[in-house]
Amino acid sequence: MDPLVEVLDFKKSYGSKLVHKGVNFNLQKGEIVCLLGQSGSGKSVFLRALIGLEKPDSGTMRYKGQNMSSYSEEDWFKVRKEIAYAFQNGALFDSFTVEENLLYPLDAHTNLSKAQKKKRVKEILELIGLQGTENLFPSDLSGGMQKRAGLARAIILDPEIILYDEPTAGLDPLNTRVIQDIMLDLKKRGKSGILVTHDMPTAIAVSERISLLKDGKIVVSGTVAEMRKDKRIEEFMTGVTNGSTER
Repeated sequence: MDPLVEVLDFKKSYGSKLVHKGVNFNLQKGEIVCLLGQSGSGKSVFLRALIGLEKPDSGTMRYKGQNMSSYSEEDWFKVRKEIAYAFQNGALFDSFTVEENLLYPLDAHTNLSKAQKKKRVKEILELIGLQGTENLFPSDLSGGMQKRAGLARAIILDPEIILYDEPTAGLDPLNTRVIQDIMLDLKKRGKSGILVTHDMPTAIAVSERISLLKDGKIVVSGTVAEMRKDKRIEEFMTGVTNGSTER
């Protein structure tokens, strides 16, 4: 089966700083792949490139077999409806209510009636356990609820792929488990995902495969079972425990 997403020899630099030195990566339909790496290793840059917010210096990125390297902004506009980015901080509009935040992409990208849009908002809020928060503002929500509201906005257009950028960062164990359960539920519904995290328990709980990004390249990749036994993952987790990696 051809990969849903395939990245070959991805290179990216900022001035004299070479962030990616030739990253190779793929995502199969229906799976979640976790991308581990220390702070500054370029994990979020890699995610942003998959929706056209960063441009690689060289390399090939394919989505459903189509080379995205020469995509126009109009092409990327279409891609962003199918590949959703769940930002680490939720990226909600502070002056909008939860409902208004969720209506925003529906207003911009669909021809649904007002009643249909409100029904879709209600469905998504129920899916992530935030029913009854429609009239609240982001400042009224806890950190965990803000992350869920941001995820709700990311998935409201029914994307095929969800890019999860540190979805459990800063959360307590209970809220972390809630996010894990939502991700697993979305996977059961056929959503593929790429997870960027330092949270190894979450990576193990939701992913089929794990890849470790180090020194600008994927240095090891494999199934969760394989990676739990790899010494390079042990070394990475030791760095997290010792505080050399951001959580």
